[in-house]
Amino acid sequence: MRVLFVGINPGVRSALTGHHFAGFSNRFWKLLFDARLVPEPIAFEDDDRLPAWGYGITNIVARATPGVGDLRPDELRAGARRLLRKVRRYEPEILALVGVTVWRALQEVLDDRAPRHLPVTLGFQDLSMFGPSLARSIPGKTRIFVLPNPSGRNANFSYAEMRASFTQLAQALPAPS
Repeated sequence: MRVLFVGINPGVRSALTGHHFAGFSNRFWKLLFDARLVPEPIAFEDDDRLPAWGYGITNIVARATPGVGDLRPDELRAGARRLLRKVRRYEPEILALVGVTVWRALQEVLDDRAPRHLPVTLGFQDLSMFGPSLARSIPGKTRIFVLPNPSGRNANFSYAEMRASFTQLAQALPAPS
């Protein structure tokens, strides 16, 4: 697996349709094409085609909610532990966390020594701040990349900034074999 994309949890529309990132204002699928991560425009109904390009997709928490604020801390911790088991099983080249909240949830279960008050930056993460259990949690070849949340509710990043981040991810990937 080249990239495992990880969202926080399904929104209501994703739960209703049974597809990832299905919200009317979610730009995930458009960003994949605009960044040249996929060779043709696709929509949420095409999420089952991602493995053909070496991609997987999952969420930290499987329970659908109207918003991330409806998730409990214990759900996020349990979901992050499940995610780490998936990462050890599939050993993706890149773990692409779709949103800063996903990275923060993952940090909660890592034996980290990084101060939580530091701002999270987009792109590849420096894992040297984490304690020795990180090697047992994340396979050595897997790199962590934080993407902006493409939800229409995310006013922190413009579309151009989102596209630049998704493009940076695309440029970091070797050509598919």
